[in-house]
Amino acid sequence: MKKSTSLFLAAVVAVGMMSASASADEKKGQKAYLKTCKTCHGNGTKGAAMHTQNEWDALFANGGANIIKAHVGTKAEATFNSDGFKEKAQDLRDFLFMYGNDSGNVPSCG
Repeated sequence: MKKSTSLFLAAVVAVGMMSASASADEKKGQKAYLKTCKTCHGNGTKGAAMHTQNEWDALFANGGANIIKAHVGTKAEATFNSDGFKEKAQDLRDFLFMYGNDSGNVPSCG
């Protein structure tokens, strides 16, 4: 019994590590935020706190369609329509989601 429990726990830890590495990276998202969003929205703490985690999810749904729409007519419109945004969108979403105003988390960049 003890051996099967140990094997089960080891399997759970292994699966958890694999799923964490397969997801986007909030640290990369933090770098993307600081590079592209800081001038308009302030430091990471202020920027991420603009919305709740559910609101960030909605903004980044469907490839970020709603956040792209929100920046139409601004000086950032070209950035949000670029291939670079599409590459970094999931990382940026993970950063903003992790530190949304209802998360209780505070990023190190602010």
